[in-house]
Amino acid sequence: MDGVILTPLKKVTNKKGDVLHVIKKNDNGFEGFGEAYFSSINQGGIKGWKKHSQMTLNIVVPVGAIKFVVYNDYDEEFFSVVLSQKNYQRLTIKSGYWVAFKGIDQNNILLNVANIEHDPDEAVNIELHKIKHEW
Repeated sequence: MDGVILTPLKKVTNKKGDVLHVIKKNDNGFEGFGEAYFSSINQGGIKGWKKHSQMTLNIVVPVGAIKFVVYNDYDEEFFSVVLSQKNYQRLTIKSGYWVAFKGIDQNNILLNVANIEHDPDEAVNIELHKIKHEW
């Protein structure tokens, strides 16, 4: 899907604890730094749908497993992926796409490195049933 980038990330394994790379300023999808935050999602819980008008998301899942669904309402096209340490990649979502996500494991945490600071007037939220998707 145009506007969505899935980037394999480097994971350095160490017997004392792993290093999980996230993003560098010269990576594809990096459009500047506005803020970074963690979000948790309970097993079976679904958050969404949200569409940003300016924010580019750069999402990784260092804990648990989370299914992400991106919807392009212009082309009526879906993109989905489950991110976890087993499938350690960065999901970049440009503005203008609907996104929702579901917790798969008992404990699930995502990190978003966004290009702009949070602005409550910058995004639109709608209820899950407004976009038909089989979870």
